[in-house]
Amino acid sequence: MTGTMGGAADETAGGTVDRAVSGTADRAADRAACGPAERFIDAAVGLLERVREEETGSISAAGTLIADAFTGGGRIFAFGAGHSSLPAQDVVYRAGGLAVLNLLPVPGAVGVDVVPATLGSALERVEGLASAVLETSPARAGDVLVVISLSGRNALPVEMASRARELGLKVIGVTSVAYASATSPRNPSGTFLKDHCDIVVDSKIAVGDAELTMEGAGAPFAPASTVVTGAIMQAVVASAVGTLAARGVTPPLLRSGNVDGGHEWNARVMAEHADRIFHLR
Repeated sequence: MTGTMGGAADETAGGTVDRAVSGTADRAADRAACGPAERFIDAAVGLLERVREEETGSISAAGTLIADAFTGGGRIFAFGAGHSSLPAQDVVYRAGGLAVLNLLPVPGAVGVDVVPATLGSALERVEGLASAVLETSPARAGDVLVVISLSGRNALPVEMASRARELGLKVIGVTSVAYASATSPRNPSGTFLKDHCDIVVDSKIAVGDAELTMEGAGAPFAPASTVVTGAIMQAVVASAVGTLAARGVTPPLLRSGNVDGGHEWNARVMAEHADRIFHLR
């Protein structure tokens, strides 16, 4: 009886392993047969899964730092240049987000609306620009600044982070740490963004920011940094909201203006926290 049961168990286990191997092979074959759109989505999902598995601690710590600043009377700012400004902008004046998040803009480096577009890239390498922006901004000691830069190698984000810390701000860096080992710094300090942060969240984006290759394309394509970094920023804000709520502090959340009562809700929240909201001035 025992031998029969053991044989059945072995057979069942073997069948399970066979099916698992077969399933994995089938999924691999399915992916190989997919078109570029499906492959890109798979790649982005894979990166997000890595962030979830490997960066949850850093994201939670970043959320706690923002919650600490809010309860301590500090203000919160976010900065990014070029396409890295998009995730920073996405958390400012955002339905479901914190009303007290502010964009720290650098003229000519926010988004891709400058002409020629190459000017924005050139401004990222200008020494002294970040210091001038910080020193004329409302940011002060005790505030939090999130600095977003995929490569973290150019003068603007590196100087922004280092000067902010000199001024007494806490700095959260969102960057791809891989660039620090695969590229050289492009700023006078010879350092990367990650070297000037209190907390670093690694976006896991590969150097070059292109997830796909294809015969005939000529170059890698399909960047995923905006998708992943945008999700990281929303996760950091979610963590901050959760921390505040757990402490019994009502988070200053905005609601959608496209739901009944949304505008009235937002007007009240922004009036209550107007001293820490700078995009209203």
